[in-house]
Amino acid sequence: MSRPIDQTVTAGSNADAKLVLEFDNNRLLPELYGAYGAHLTRIEEALDVSLVNRGNQVFVSGEAQACGRAELVLNTLYHHLQRGAEVTRGDVDGALRLSLDSLVATPPPTVGKNMSKSQTPSKAKRQSGGSSGDKANVKRLGDMTAIRTHRREVLPRSPMQAAYINALMNRELVVGTGPAGTGKTYLAVAAAAAMLVEGKVDRIILSRPAVEAGESLGFLPGDMRDKVDPYLRPLYDALYDMLPGPQVVRSLESGEIEIAPLAFMRGRTLSNSFVILDESQNATPMQMKMFLTRMGENSRMVITGDPSQIDLPFGAKSGLKDALEILPKVKGVEIIEFGEEDVVRHDLVTRIVKAYNKRDTILPAHNQRRRKPVAPQPTAETSQEVENDEK
Repeated sequence: MSRPIDQTVTAGSNADAKLVLEFDNNRLLPELYGAYGAHLTRIEEALDVSLVNRGNQVFVSGEAQACGRAELVLNTLYHHLQRGAEVTRGDVDGALRLSLDSLVATPPPTVGKNMSKSQTPSKAKRQSGGSSGDKANVKRLGDMTAIRTHRREVLPRSPMQAAYINALMNRELVVGTGPAGTGKTYLAVAAAAAMLVEGKVDRIILSRPAVEAGESLGFLPGDMRDKVDPYLRPLYDALYDMLPGPQVVRSLESGEIEIAPLAFMRGRTLSNSFVILDESQNATPMQMKMFLTRMGENSRMVITGDPSQIDLPFGAKSGLKDALEILPKVKGVEIIEFGEEDVVRHDLVTRIVKAYNKRDTILPAHNQRRRKPVAPQPTAETSQEVENDEK
């Protein structure tokens, strides 16, 4: 996508560098740059570089490594646009995360004692598009595993999401754990919708423990689906993002997309299905074992949950925690553990998760100090009893 207009690199990996990127399709540039240059501003803030766009050229200046990351991000986003995908603020943040992981293996060029002036990359042009020979020299993030549905192409926004998507597409049983906002449920539904569209499975089965988060709503009206709907709303939201609304409605009516409460799955064999158990931290160990043994031929199962958000009664063991003790020893099961650095919602969500994790790390030690046993002080009555015993 790019080849060497004007690139200057000085000695040292953290030295200043200047780079010019040129894109050949002007119609894609408004979405690449963002409204009023919002995407370029985001890249500047994240990498501490300067980006100036003039027509179809972007002038990049800053530290060499940061300029290299900016080049990776812009070329990757432009490549997504060429393939017909959208570029949002979240995609920009995702490309920034992935660029940090990709750049480790490709250190920036340096000018030092072992490089002569004739070898200095002083005049270079990086141009998007062009011939196939030019495209071979383009620096962008590798061709990542993407999930394609009727409505959108879903791309990973962190290295862990890339591993998760790869597991969803290639493994029969995947467990995704981690804090809220890491895309565990959304990507699982995206993979299910893609496999349904491609004909790899005949139906999607959605399940979730019917446990309220700290408050009781009482008895809900309607049939079984109406009663379970409020608990499965996040799964519905993801489905409508992946498939046209009328198709989702038809699939729900025909049973192609089935709502299966966890409590009523005993005795079933789920064949040719993509089965998702969401919020699995609220399942009991008995329910988890029952769910895992429902898998039939040509089926995929995905279990998602956050062990830090358990709504079971105090003292009850989570089925997710129980499964995480057992499943690592089972061949064919892949467990993906997301961290706070993988949160892809609002930046404030990341900071909130970090604050809670920090508090939860300090709290056990604090409680341990408070619970330190103290030797009982002898009283007048106990002293008298001891004297009587000695006599």
